Amino acid sequence: MTSGSATRRLAAQEPAAPPPAPDGRRQRLGAVAWLVGLVVVGVLVAVGLLTSRPTTTEATGRAPDFTLPTSEGGTVSLSDFRGEPVVLYFNEGAGCDSCLVQMAEIEKDPAFAEAGITVLPIVMNTADQINADRERLGVEAPFLLDDGTVSEAYGTLGTGMHEGLPGHGFVLVDPDGDQLWQGSYPSMWLAPSALLEEVTSRL
Repeated sequence: MTSGSATRRLAAQEPAAPPPAPDGRRQRLGAVAWLVGLVVVGVLVAVGLLTSRPTTTEATGRAPDFTLPTSEGGTVSLSDFRGEPVVLYFNEGAGCDSCLVQMAEIEKDPAFAEAGITVLPIVMNTADQINADRERLGVEAPFLLDDGTVSEAYGTLGTGMHEGLPGHGFVLVDPDGDQLWQGSYPSMWLAPSALLEEVTSRL
């Protein structure tokens, strides 16, 4: 058996344990977590950029006809505009300020009237819903009230942020009633001058 004094002598002879080295594993895990976070942010930014890019198609064929009530109590049919070009402006409507600001800015551009082009905004709202936003944001044009049938016929449902609503897009119908062009703008904006250029270049 080792005596207490002998044990003390042995302990005195043994070198003291070195201080613990920095935790390299913890540093590596921190670096990996930082890199993973950076990659996730990069992916989210890339997805955001890709999903906000506009898509356009050169559509040919007869534009589906329709008759819709307006937010001011009347009705409008696409066939009412036979003989002049029409731009259908599908949008998310009430609650989407950028959608109504888009229409307000189109109204301010006299070049549309000078070119004989009518822009018809189409939403899936009640009159009370859209009129409250029209008044608040200073939009004069009445909006056409769709139950989803027209938006579906033109392939605009689910092209924006909401599955059951039309996205932010435009359809050009020529004076003969044929659909010439369709553009979807998930960024929720197209400068009126750019819209006019898209339209007039195809007429």
